[in-house]
Amino acid sequence: MNRLKPTILLVCRIIIGVTFIFSGFVKAVDPLGSTYKFIDYFNAFGMGWANGLAFALSVLQDLIEFTLGVMVLFNLKIRFSATFVLAFMAFYTPLTLYIAIANPVHDCGCFGDALVITNWQTFFKNLVLLAAAVAVFASRKQLDSKLKPMEQWALTGVAAAAILIFCGYSYRHTQVLDFRPYNVGTSIRAKMERPAGAPADVYESTFIYEKDGERKTFQISNLPDSTWTFVDARHTLVQKGYEPPIHDFSIVNPDGEDLTEDLLASDNYNFLLIAYNLDKSDLSRTDSLNRLADFCLAQGYTFRMLTASTDEAIVSFREVAEPPYEICICDETTLKTIVRSNPGLMVVKDGVIIGKWNLADIPPMKFFEGNLLAKCIDYQVTKQRTFYSWLLILSLAFIASIYLLARKRFGNENKCN
Repeated sequence: MNRLKPTILLVCRIIIGVTFIFSGFVKAVDPLGSTYKFIDYFNAFGMGWANGLAFALSVLQDLIEFTLGVMVLFNLKIRFSATFVLAFMAFYTPLTLYIAIANPVHDCGCFGDALVITNWQTFFKNLVLLAAAVAVFASRKQLDSKLKPMEQWALTGVAAAAILIFCGYSYRHTQVLDFRPYNVGTSIRAKMERPAGAPADVYESTFIYEKDGERKTFQISNLPDSTWTFVDARHTLVQKGYEPPIHDFSIVNPDGEDLTEDLLASDNYNFLLIAYNLDKSDLSRTDSLNRLADFCLAQGYTFRMLTASTDEAIVSFREVAEPPYEICICDETTLKTIVRSNPGLMVVKDGVIIGKWNLADIPPMKFFEGNLLAKCIDYQVTKQRTFYSWLLILSLAFIASIYLLARKRFGNENKCN
């Protein structure tokens, strides 16, 4: 048992550390995604007044999860970190139980868009983490680090600074990892299709009838006779069926004409300036975007803006920006999913997304001259190679650290024996 206990503690630390690091990292990739998730929860719980805190809470959550994960995994200030992790899980475990039962928001968002799990799966995951947190907390006094206190705090500070810098970069620039359905290379039409034999939504229907001033509810299997008068029908979703990754992509022009099919079938370059809310849109590059639109239209490309703004906001924007392009309407959630920046730019050809940029990343006009498809491919390949090279280096360092951690633990046990 004495030999087994350190091994169990090590496994518990690895479970907590890896889960917290992964959770903090994938949400830091897309801090605005976590912001929208906080807003969903605030609205579901009638706390709309707290929506202004959503972004700060998103960043704070990423910081806490990632930093605590590093501290527990590498045994840094373990008495502090074990206590904090236990308090963290003691708060979130009952909360996720309530969310699983009440189901106010279907997707918990605990791993961002990288790994979507149900509310019940989130609760059971938290049960495992809570048990691991209790084990580490109960044995925290025997997990003293070989590093000096200042060295431990220094490493903790490095981890915290790294995730904050990464979070800030992801907020300003196009995400280095895009887990959403509108990532570059996506065929929009393919992700809108429903596979043959995919399960459909299952509803339970009840019918309200009235007779002699009395109302009763009936199931479809025992409807009343013709002497009863139909009043209302209610349909409750009891089982969610298959939903395509892209299910709400629709573009409507100012005349009410649906342009979705024209866009998906077009072999031309279609530039879509995404601005989900013009009242909150960054207008600092309006002139350069207008020049880009003029250039694209002169090349014979299609250039449109997609927004979910009101007619009044569109009229006001036209007066200020004097855009040379058509402004069309699209669903707000869809636009927020396509690109987090407000505005951002997406280029579609043959129904495939070949380029996507936040406002800060939109290339100079020279980039869009010549063979645009080849340039977009080269841009994406270079971006991915750079990121995956760094990810490989960090992953190898991470794996080596866990190996050395385990080797040191088991080596100490063998010496004691």
